[in-house]
Amino acid sequence: MAAFATAEACDSNAELISNGDLRALHPIFKMYGQRRCFSGPIVTLKVFEDNVLVRNQLETKGEGGVLVIDGGGSMRCALVGGNLGQLAQNNGWAGIVVNGCVRDVDEINDCDVGVRALGSNPLKSTKKGHGEKNVPVHIGGTLIRGGEWLYADSDGVLISKTELSV
Repeated sequence: MAAFATAEACDSNAELISNGDLRALHPIFKMYGQRRCFSGPIVTLKVFEDNVLVRNQLETKGEGGVLVIDGGGSMRCALVGGNLGQLAQNNGWAGIVVNGCVRDVDEINDCDVGVRALGSNPLKSTKKGHGEKNVPVHIGGTLIRGGEWLYADSDGVLISKTELSV
């Protein structure tokens, strides 16, 4: 996937951008993990300061997918840490996008997975199991649905209704 560039995707897909089938997330995310460039089909979660569903999802086979977590933008605790980063790597997830925080940044940065998050916070989340899976989420100025495709590199994050030809 090294040849893929989000800027080039935007330049060569002007029609998809104008009709809303290709959207760029607001540039609010920090980069973590070893993969600076990643893409895959999206699985969504909506949680708030509770990461039980995050762990449950990352324990499944990722098959090159990207887990998009709407954590409500909370900066009060982390939804993903080093153990979950390792779990994502071991189970074949390409990446994780968190509308919230991560922790254990050095451990996440050692994982062969791409991670985008709003920031880091050493506090862990609660463990009640509240949240929703496979629901549309609104993150970074755009609506994201499961089954859409996410493309991320150093320039930003794109959401496409369909897989783009690279």
